[in-house]
Amino acid sequence: MANLNSECFEVEIKLTDKDKRSIIWPPWRLRLLGRLDTVLILFELVLSVIFLLVSYLTGNIYFKGVGVGLIIAWVTSAIAYLFKKKKVKP
Repeated sequence: MANLNSECFEVEIKLTDKDKRSIIWPPWRLRLLGRLDTVLILFELVLSVIFLLVSYLTGNIYFKGVGVGLIIAWVTSAIAYLFKKKKVKP
């Protein structure tokens, strides 16, 4: 009979100065990855504004629906971010 118990190990990765100066991962990309949650929240906001403007200019209801959906996603992720950062106490 197979052993179904599995162990989980936490591994801490330490980067040296040589690893930080990488051609594949430039410093600006590493800074964005460090703040990925904030970057994605702002990206949702920008995309929702773009879709709402396009829907206003073209009169297409599809773009309006996508814009409203992105606003809902933006608000939800912003609230989750605030709870994660403990700025809002439940």
